[in-house]
Amino acid sequence: MARHITARLRHSDSGAMAALYALALPALVAVAGIGFDYAHLAAMDTELRNAADQAALAAATQLDRQSGAMTRAESAAKGDLVRNETLFANDGEGRDIDDLTVWFYADKAGAEACSTATSNTLTNAQAAFVCVTVEQRKARYALTPIVGALEGTLGAKAAAGVGSALCRTPPVMMCNPDEPANNSNPNVDFNASDRVGQGFLVTQGGGSSWAPGNYGYLDTGVGNGAEGVRKTLGWLTTPGTCISQSGNTTIETEPGNMANVPQALNTRFDIYDSQGCEAGGVCPPSINTRKDLVHPDFSKNNACKLHSSQGWGEPNTKYLPTTNSALPTSVTPDAMGYPRDICHSTSSNECSGARIFGDGFWDRDAYFRSHYRRSTGGYWSASEWRSNLVNNGFTGAIDGEGVVRPRWPTRYQVYLWEIANRGRTIDGVQILGNRTLADGRTDYGTPVCSNRQSTPYGTGLEPSATTVDRRRLSVAVVNCQAHKVKGNTSGVPVRRWLDVFLVQPSLDRARTGKDQIYVEIIGETLSGSAGETAGTVIRRDVPYLLK
Repeated sequence: MARHITARLRHSDSGAMAALYALALPALVAVAGIGFDYAHLAAMDTELRNAADQAALAAATQLDRQSGAMTRAESAAKGDLVRNETLFANDGEGRDIDDLTVWFYADKAGAEACSTATSNTLTNAQAAFVCVTVEQRKARYALTPIVGALEGTLGAKAAAGVGSALCRTPPVMMCNPDEPANNSNPNVDFNASDRVGQGFLVTQGGGSSWAPGNYGYLDTGVGNGAEGVRKTLGWLTTPGTCISQSGNTTIETEPGNMANVPQALNTRFDIYDSQGCEAGGVCPPSINTRKDLVHPDFSKNNACKLHSSQGWGEPNTKYLPTTNSALPTSVTPDAMGYPRDICHSTSSNECSGARIFGDGFWDRDAYFRSHYRRSTGGYWSASEWRSNLVNNGFTGAIDGEGVVRPRWPTRYQVYLWEIANRGRTIDGVQILGNRTLADGRTDYGTPVCSNRQSTPYGTGLEPSATTVDRRRLSVAVVNCQAHKVKGNTSGVPVRRWLDVFLVQPSLDRARTGKDQIYVEIIGETLSGSAGETAGTVIRRDVPYLLK
């Protein structure tokens, strides 16, 4: 029996596979380990790449070219706006991926190369692209060390910028006022923050005579020539498409006879000449139409046009200062609207330098004497208008009476304060109320013509979170000399977008021409002010990855 069992065991092959498995086991373990740890490696690589992408995108959102942009961008990448973690890290350095290097570049090529840090040489205004490097993390594998086939470290980098579009853009451009004569440098900048509140006299350019401060119009692809420009300037809903700002923003200037184009801007002041509002759209004014024009009555054919006897015209006592100083209290215009800076109001234009910019000193005292007259007699004095503003919601700065050349409040600030207090009676004066002059004509503060059009345009628009400010525009600033702008020029890069306040209607006056536009600088058009309250521009900024 024992011999039989021994013989069977000696001749049996049923256990042969066990030996094969024993011999193959190290190789099987090695293959499984490589597969497991390679999957671990791939997952960790994906996490690090995603971290670099998200950090770069977060940083790019802060590159608005304003003060502190690079500092905010670096903080955003390192955790202020995004938090990145790795679930596959096992090197003892924790799960947070916050060991990042953030580099800034002025152009896309530099960011894509991502080779040299330039943050120490760039200014906030120049930083337009970012590259983020995630420092290397070591992968400590679970099984691979058994066979010693793989080990190593991983890192990642990503570059990003901001793709912007300006939609419903008014077709207005101006030559950079800071561009020097015979300039060939396309990167000459314009800093609007230093000029907030200053008056700005812009004159239409043309042909080959473009100079700093000249303005012109853009081709937005709507209609032909002047007709298309009037539509985009006058209509409430601008028919043009968005202007992309990915990389370098470029525009195309619109040539041709634009003599009647300012009539479209005048609709924002409740003035409707024959070529003011093109058919097919509506052209409502702002709810605050304060201007240096008065009106006789509405029984005439030209009642809502610029017409000295039948429609809008200048008052008998106009604002015509003889010196570069405030008017004496013995001289008060019948209606002066928001005036130009005094140096721009004199017959000799006494503003310094190129005479394009004023100094922000407009005759505030005369303005309140002119429009803020009590029904019982008298007017708001210099001290009274200051206290009345402060006591009724005004939060801006107000220069004291002892300041020789006051700069605050700005015209735009007063304009907004009047809208906020519209209809209220403060210190004997109804804010933006109507006042009949000695000659029977009326000084109006709110619209009276917009509802009298064949297609009524309403009673005026009050700026809000959902309603445009009809007296605020965004203007493209370009280096006209460097890019040789003349007539129809395409591919012109935009250096800045500037927000301005429309101070006066455009018309022939004793010291102005109808082709001149006078504005007050509000500041640069920013992504932070995107939306309807930024004027007739909606700016959309979307960060995008380069690589």
